[in-house]
Amino acid sequence: MLILVVMTIQIKCFQEIIDIGYRVYHSYELPWFRTLSWYFLICVNYFFYGETLAEYFGALVQREDSLQFLVRYHRFISFTLYLAGFCMFVLSLVKKHYRLQFYMFAWTHVTLLIVVTQSHLVIQNLFEGMIWFIVPISIVICNDIMAYLFGFFFGRTPLIKLSPKKTWEGFIGGFFGTLVCGFILAYLLAQFQYFVCPVEYNSETNRFTADCEPSDIFVMQKYTFPFAVQNILTWKTVNLYPYQIHSVVLSTFASLIGPFGGFFASGFKRAFQIKDFADTIPGHGGIMDRFDCQYLMATFTHVYIASFIRGPNPSKVLQQLLVLQPEQQLSIFNAMRDRLRDRGILPPAAM
Repeated sequence: MLILVVMTIQIKCFQEIIDIGYRVYHSYELPWFRTLSWYFLICVNYFFYGETLAEYFGALVQREDSLQFLVRYHRFISFTLYLAGFCMFVLSLVKKHYRLQFYMFAWTHVTLLIVVTQSHLVIQNLFEGMIWFIVPISIVICNDIMAYLFGFFFGRTPLIKLSPKKTWEGFIGGFFGTLVCGFILAYLLAQFQYFVCPVEYNSETNRFTADCEPSDIFVMQKYTFPFAVQNILTWKTVNLYPYQIHSVVLSTFASLIGPFGGFFASGFKRAFQIKDFADTIPGHGGIMDRFDCQYLMATFTHVYIASFIRGPNPSKVLQQLLVLQPEQQLSIFNAMRDRLRDRGILPPAAM
């Protein structure tokens, strides 16, 4: 359901940005512009979701011959589909519209980069565990609320010309409020296996499961304060989930860098003299107006997980092994057995 929600939001955001280009550049007479834009969206989604299928649904792929073919030649099929769209674009070029058509070709591809690629990263975060999906989204929302409240009650100093209503007081207050919000939310969610375990597909039940032995970052640990801090707080130790420390990093990004996604969107709208991306949500603009910071946050979360959190995943390795031919599987088995015997983990072979 969450994947469907993310995909629905992605499609709506794509539509809003494409419609702006359609109106601003008066692209009504361009042949195939909208058709090709949506065709490229389908191609890119086919590529990304096909990669997800191959990575997380290995057991299902093994049971279906048609899926095995699609996974085996997935990238070639994806490239062929894109190439067909590229050729259709070249064939649609009209002499009096050359420059405008290339404008819109670039417009479509930048939109795909901003919306579709980052939406895919949201889904990647989801598979790492619900906590990596819920916490980043929640702290961005918390930052918006806290910045608004502090700005409303204490705001005096303008922050940036792109957003005249934003103030330094709201920006700083939002930072500290988001740290507290993220820290508490991380503590609450880290206690539940459902939120911390990676989401995996169970081929026996044909359902997604979140059942595992929680990793070290979701196990309560005792930390000792530096002596200087001990003298101030009169505490020597504190019990925390390591994920709470990671939540501080996520909250810092969400409150200090995340708003620049909103500033970017504000600059974009000012450039084309529009108030909102659309009127999908009465009084709040379009879907893209609500998710301008979320996409940037999702990208940072994905990079953060890949750089500092993710380790080898035995289930993914097993899924990759199951795709191999029996001879290759046997060769790997023999190599692993010899390796484990050399390390003394397995008993030596009988003479």
